[in-house]
Amino acid sequence: MRPVFYLFYFLFIISCINDHNNELINKAKKIHERVISIDTHNDIDVKNFKSTYNYSIDTKNQVNLPKMIKGGLDVSWLIVYTKQGPIDNKGYLSAKENAFSKFNAIHRLVYLYAPDQIELARSSNEVKQIIEKGKKVAMIGVENAYPIGLDTAYVKKFYDMGARYMSLAHNGHNQLSDSNTGEFDNTNLNNGISELGKQVIEKMNYYGMMIDISHPSKEAIRQTIQHTKAPVIASHSSARHLSDHPRNLDDEQLKWVKENGGVVQVVALDEFLNKTKHKAHLENPKLNPPVDLSDFVDHIDYIKNLIGIDHVGISSDFDGGGGIEGWQDASQTFNVTLELVKRGYSENEINKIWSGNLLRVLDETEKLAKTLQKKN
Repeated sequence: MRPVFYLFYFLFIISCINDHNNELINKAKKIHERVISIDTHNDIDVKNFKSTYNYSIDTKNQVNLPKMIKGGLDVSWLIVYTKQGPIDNKGYLSAKENAFSKFNAIHRLVYLYAPDQIELARSSNEVKQIIEKGKKVAMIGVENAYPIGLDTAYVKKFYDMGARYMSLAHNGHNQLSDSNTGEFDNTNLNNGISELGKQVIEKMNYYGMMIDISHPSKEAIRQTIQHTKAPVIASHSSARHLSDHPRNLDDEQLKWVKENGGVVQVVALDEFLNKTKHKAHLENPKLNPPVDLSDFVDHIDYIKNLIGIDHVGISSDFDGGGGIEGWQDASQTFNVTLELVKRGYSENEINKIWSGNLLRVLDETEKLAKTLQKKN
């Protein structure tokens, strides 16, 4: 009888585990349906914004409308990214052409190709209104302000085209700010941010565009936070304490963000989540597991414990290098909510992480802009 008893006991335990898992999945599904899920960094290629091939179909890239619908991703920040080039008039002109080609591509998607499925939001109120219509939401972020050149009037031009956040630099120093890449070769160009960079920050404050600190150097980030009157965002950065990379924020920087009232959008990019684990996996994939959602939420846990639940959010960097085991594309977005539920996060906390914190910063930036504009 003893073997039979153990068999039934084993089956009972398995049944209890399955019931618990099903309960968690059902709970997570309900939460995922109720909260607004925002991914603050999805790169784009203008080749995917043509009349015959665009996000209304299941393109090969990580983000498109079918994948957003399947994964329950409500809002995708589509990125106007410009690679750093020469700091001269020819370079600025080429950068402007690139930036406007991407703005126009996004506009074609929302106004021509799929207006019945997705709309462009320019405020948190518009985000909510579009979702209530049953549509997906596009928002626009500018990665690298290099295309501005020497003319700060382009801040308003980008704002008018829908940009609601912008980073001063990317990989490489420019006319506005030093980049995190200076840590690799011990270089800088501006000793932080330039006078022109300060003027751009002031323009962003004035018009209501959030400042993204994900790519500048540590000193540039410090000076940016010191100069801005609005809270900042790190649109796709993680915690340096858990993975030592210049693109991540160390504890001092995280505390600056808290004091500023900003938010850090943890990024699902393997090297930024667990550099050691990622390297081991590349060396021997059969023996070493890849970076996964558990590693991702470890960063959310860390930032939440260090600076508070009001200062952490979510990003993927899809189609720009992002994607980890469990969240390889937008169709797997629900898995993030499920992992948060498994960690014991409440619905209110999950709502803050997915969208509440980011939209709060957007609202505060907009409110500041209205105040500044009234003074003139």
